[in-house]
Amino acid sequence: MMYWNHHDMSGWDWFAMSTGSVLLWALLLTVAILFIRNLSHTSQRPDILAAPSPEQVLADRFARGEIDEEDYRNRLAVLRTDGSRLTEH
Repeated sequence: MMYWNHHDMSGWDWFAMSTGSVLLWALLLTVAILFIRNLSHTSQRPDILAAPSPEQVLADRFARGEIDEEDYRNRLAVLRTDGSRLTEH
């Protein structure tokens, strides 16, 4: 009893076997591609760009020449205080 159907496969048997084989290979190929893509993308993820800090914005404005050194130092001092001077009014 080597073969269950004694070498007598109908057209539906061939269709089911062919479709199953194609679906199996498609599934294996998809899993392999997703696995490889996942491995390659973990080391190449771009860093999320955070909004610049207020001090960085101020430094950029100073570097572009929008404000002078005195104005830069005054504004930087205000940014670095804890805000207690601003709320004492």
